[in-house]
Amino acid sequence: MALRPLVTALMIGTAVLLPAQEPARAETAQAGQVRALSDALLIGDVMAVLRDEGMANAAELSADFAAGNGSPAWDAAVSQIYDTARMRRDFDAALAEALAGQPQAVAAALAFFGTDPGARALRLEIDARRALLDPEAETAAGFAWEDMVRQGLPRARQIERFAEVNDLLESNVMGALNANLAFFHGMAEAGGPLAEMSESDLLAMVWESEAETRGSTAKWMFPFLALAYEPLSDAELDAYIAFSETPEGQRVNAAIFAAFDRIFLQISRDLGRAAGREMVGQDI
Repeated sequence: MALRPLVTALMIGTAVLLPAQEPARAETAQAGQVRALSDALLIGDVMAVLRDEGMANAAELSADFAAGNGSPAWDAAVSQIYDTARMRRDFDAALAEALAGQPQAVAAALAFFGTDPGARALRLEIDARRALLDPEAETAAGFAWEDMVRQGLPRARQIERFAEVNDLLESNVMGALNANLAFFHGMAEAGGPLAEMSESDLLAMVWESEAETRGSTAKWMFPFLALAYEPLSDAELDAYIAFSETPEGQRVNAAIFAAFDRIFLQISRDLGRAAGREMVGQDI
């Protein structure tokens, strides 16, 4: 299953206190702020990349079907599952829920994303993620990261610290495992062999892959981070690490990942259901 998006743009700035408002007006204002934050995070562009990744992953998944490829029904289902407009709506709703009652955190993020460095960092993430859709580029990024680590370069330590502060490895591993479980649930709902398996059996299947998932996550994540942030200065990356350790940085980062978790769980379950129907249909 695909990794959760690592939307971890450089986010520096100080919290901006908002004036007191009536409850209804405050809720409306915060909803508008969260939508503005989603826009600032370039979530529309992120969803476009996720669709490309999802369609590519689905093509690989179809190779596991009995017939060796997916049917027109499968292709149509996958395209609908990765509908970017729906994904964006679900993300924005989940982000608003995760940031409810936290206007200072939202304001701090908006304060930075309205500046050129913040927008540039986000664009670099998207460009790197799109670049890694090319297997050759992914391999090259992996070698580049290995060289950085082998040489003990300071940037390698920065990247590792960045990942540690933001809990990227553990969060992505758990997100991937939960998505895999949702995928199995979807397959079970479609019938076939998994329909006869208990919840404990499905959980066992997921946890059997934990070591492999952890390894593949690290193998992709660190080269991605190094590639994405290569154009940033050490000072800019240090500034984000420092911000990540603040309460505002922790809240915003956690909210972003919670929102992505929400959409990936639904996508995974829908994809599992579609895959299950495909396999059952081919067995008939």
